[in-house]
Amino acid sequence: MSHAFLIEILVPKVTGKGQPVTKEWFGTFLKELTQTFGGATSFVRASGEGLWRNGDEPQRDVIAVVEVMADELKQDYWASLRRRLEHELSQEQIVIRAQEIICF
Repeated sequence: MSHAFLIEILVPKVTGKGQPVTKEWFGTFLKELTQTFGGATSFVRASGEGLWRNGDEPQRDVIAVVEVMADELKQDYWASLRRRLEHELSQEQIVIRAQEIICF
């Protein structure tokens, strides 16, 4: 048994400017994560739906989940990536979350 971290990146499938995030963008992003961490998994076709309140109006996002497993949690890297994705995808906030896992 070993310990690792599972990092999940919740990526909107439509930018804040209303443009679809392309298949090519997801492919490039997965390649980047694979080069950095040795692998990545995306759940682009099985989209999730986010719903939250912003004032009186409910807001909705269709998201893809991208997962990475890492031996250590480099918080500076993930914070920098979050800021970059927020800028690239015109988002107020991108959620990147991590949990410690046990690998068998």
